[in-house]
Amino acid sequence: MHIGEYVNGGVNTYINEVLKYQTKKDDTCQIYVYASKKKSDKVYNESTKINTVYYKYSRSMFHLVKMIFYFRKKIKILKPDIIHIHSTFAGFFVRCALFTIRSKSKVIYCSHGWSFLMDTSNFKKKIYIICEKILSLCTDKIINISIYEHNQACKVKLPTKKMLLINNGISEKKLDNNKKSNASIKMQSKKIKVLFVGRLDKQKGIDILLKFVMKYKNQNFHFYIIGNSVLDNQYIEFPSNTSYLGKIDNSYIDDYYQASDVVIIPSRWEGFGLVAIEAMKNKKAIIVSNRGALPELVNNDNGFVFDIDNIQSLENIFNNLEKKELQNKGANGYQYFIDNYTSNEMNKKIYRLYNKLLNREGYN
Repeated sequence: MHIGEYVNGGVNTYINEVLKYQTKKDDTCQIYVYASKKKSDKVYNESTKINTVYYKYSRSMFHLVKMIFYFRKKIKILKPDIIHIHSTFAGFFVRCALFTIRSKSKVIYCSHGWSFLMDTSNFKKKIYIICEKILSLCTDKIINISIYEHNQACKVKLPTKKMLLINNGISEKKLDNNKKSNASIKMQSKKIKVLFVGRLDKQKGIDILLKFVMKYKNQNFHFYIIGNSVLDNQYIEFPSNTSYLGKIDNSYIDDYYQASDVVIIPSRWEGFGLVAIEAMKNKKAIIVSNRGALPELVNNDNGFVFDIDNIQSLENIFNNLEKKELQNKGANGYQYFIDNYTSNEMNKKIYRLYNKLLNREGYN
């Protein structure tokens, strides 16, 4: 039983990779997947083993309470062997439900980015930590998706015996398309093509990037922005050396990575950095901020790290960029991805965890 809240972006990619793997396992007979109707991308459903439910929900106190009772009922009826919870809010209402019933289900929780590491007040961070400690009482295992996340969780004294580090991963295969995308046409520039992929919000640092682009006068670069605004009425002004491509269907996203020269990730906080390994998969160099787990994805051979509090450090990187160097770093990044961040390795570790929790023979 996989349960998420707003299953989009990185969480959606993660769940889809897991489902593709688990449906191929002979000892998996039925998988139930729950995601909010609102703000969730389509979940992988190309198997008769999968039952997908999109439930009515929006982020409010009323719906949080409603979800506690909703999942209390579902868990009692379905009696799943494994309950795998994805993201903070789902972690809250599902585990609150588990406090109210006797269940033999093994509970695994992945925050996909700890709430207490967000760019918010210290008071809120303390509340988030207290909540996570209480909710960990009805959790068998906690998966951390990066070294940074794991270390920070240990630092605030979440139960270390329950925690496990399993790096995020994605498939090394390129997505097959029946139709050819327009990526090469939309990104037809002789300049160095810089690509941003992500939500247009504070966390992803789109404002930091656009502020830099407006002030940076070097004409050797063109910036391409892929992603959608989180607010319907949000107006964003894009400079003349920037092309906004909107939201791109995930089945075509590899084409846009391949059409670029370098991928930039200026996030304020990041539990992992899925865009970085998507770039590496497509043999592209990366430029990342020095926040969250992003620096651990970069070595001297595959990209650059800039100080988010010192925009001059980003300018220094751009002043020295050359296409040949970017190509070399992209090739190095691909090997780094193959060695460390494929979904096959991630999924084998997750499935091994399932079997250990269920005391299956050969896994203890």
